[in-house]
Amino acid sequence: MHLIAPSILSADFARLGEEVSRVIAAGADWIHFDVMDNHFVPNLTIGPMVAAALKPYCARPQGAHAALDVHLMVRPVDSLIESFIAAGADVISFHPEASLHVDRTLRLIRAAGCRAGLAFNPATPLEVLEYVLDEVDLVLIMSVNPGFGARVSSTRR
Repeated sequence: MHLIAPSILSADFARLGEEVSRVIAAGADWIHFDVMDNHFVPNLTIGPMVAAALKPYCARPQGAHAALDVHLMVRPVDSLIESFIAAGADVISFHPEASLHVDRTLRLIRAAGCRAGLAFNPATPLEVLEYVLDEVDLVLIMSVNPGFGARVSSTRR
């Protein structure tokens, strides 16, 4: 299955709700919401209040909604999960290095009715998946080290 999940890091933050509505109208399946804490990664982004404010913009005209996909690049991770669940997250992924007990963190997310995912930095071994694969709904393999958005650009000649 293929999904289109644009990251809000590429959006104009002064028009965030409008930008989310536009990408959903263009066919986005999920809205990828990157959360960085300036501790686990060297950047600081946004939190649960912004996620809650954006959730209504994830609605589609026919009644369904685009999933709000929260990628936590924070440590400790467990303390923020409940806030993002309350904000309306549909999917929550985190880095195994950010959790003291990966299995417990996955179960915490799934017990709240959200899909749970693991995110792996380019150099992080995937062995943890052997122990928790039955608890994981999503695996995110990073193509860059987390902390900054990677924008793709093209040049026409």
